[in-house]
Amino acid sequence: MSAANVLVVEDEDSIREMLVMVLEQADFAVKAAADVPQAVTLLDGDGPDMILLDWMLPGMSGVEWARRLKKEKRYSGVPIILLTARGEEEDKVKGLDFGCDDYVTKPFSPRELVARIKAVLRRSAHSTQSGKIAVGGIVLDTDEHRVSIGDKRLALSPTEYRLLEFFITHRNKVYSRNQLLDQVWGRSTYIEERTVDVHIRRLRKILGEYGTEELIQTVRGFGYRFSEQQ
Repeated sequence: MSAANVLVVEDEDSIREMLVMVLEQADFAVKAAADVPQAVTLLDGDGPDMILLDWMLPGMSGVEWARRLKKEKRYSGVPIILLTARGEEEDKVKGLDFGCDDYVTKPFSPRELVARIKAVLRRSAHSTQSGKIAVGGIVLDTDEHRVSIGDKRLALSPTEYRLLEFFITHRNKVYSRNQLLDQVWGRSTYIEERTVDVHIRRLRKILGEYGTEELIQTVRGFGYRFSEQQ
């Protein structure tokens, strides 16, 4: 199996050089850029399998570039890990909502970083189901990363999309908040369980505009289930 290609975008020279060295020692193929314009030039060809992206970059911030990339069909499926010194939960949720797949707070250990990259790549590789899935009037297009009801496309954040995609592809089974954090946000993402409840409420509110919020069911004492059965 060929080595995974990782694009590192970090403006501090010493940190960027350290990241390249650590990842190459872990047998990744690495390209590095100091800002978004440089990174864009490195997207040519097959493109990266993973982007390791600093939050605070000169010019365009890392989270803004992540948001734009996730809107492009060609790069919407490329996993992104955000690197930042910001440690507040609100900042973590913001980064995840902008489309990042995981979040690593500086300072971090090289072993932890490599483990997280491998975990995100495994999750990405397992997301192989493609095409359109229809359930309860909801149509999930996994190729286009779109969700629609009738002729209306739902305006979902990347996190809301991933949560609904997980529910639709894992119907009729109860998942605890911890299990949803593992499956949707990633086992190495350190955010509180109540974050799941916040996103469930947001998703129900959106589905409620079309009368389908009852598909996401609360199972008291256990967690949540997505089902057409009451």
